[in-house]
Amino acid sequence: MRLRKRSGSAPVTVTLVGKPGCHLCDDARATVQAVAAETGAAVEELDITAEDFDPALKAEYWEQIPVTLVNGKRHDFWRVDADRLRKAIAQAARG
Repeated sequence: MRLRKRSGSAPVTVTLVGKPGCHLCDDARATVQAVAAETGAAVEELDITAEDFDPALKAEYWEQIPVTLVNGKRHDFWRVDADRLRKAIAQAARG
């Protein structure tokens, strides 16, 4: 969901890879949504348990969920630090 777009900046998408019933995923989701609301980044969520989830990524990320990506590049896993995520979004927005 796009909440607001800053003029002159590239679009930024934060992806949260998690699974249902994961308390760390719930914590990460709250942080990602709050930072996205501040920065105007889009947020998407991917369920690692979905049948159509990429098997290679599932093998790579399974032990590390929640995993966050910024514009498709791995940013963090297990915990999301709001300040660090803000900086990564700002950097991605600059291109």
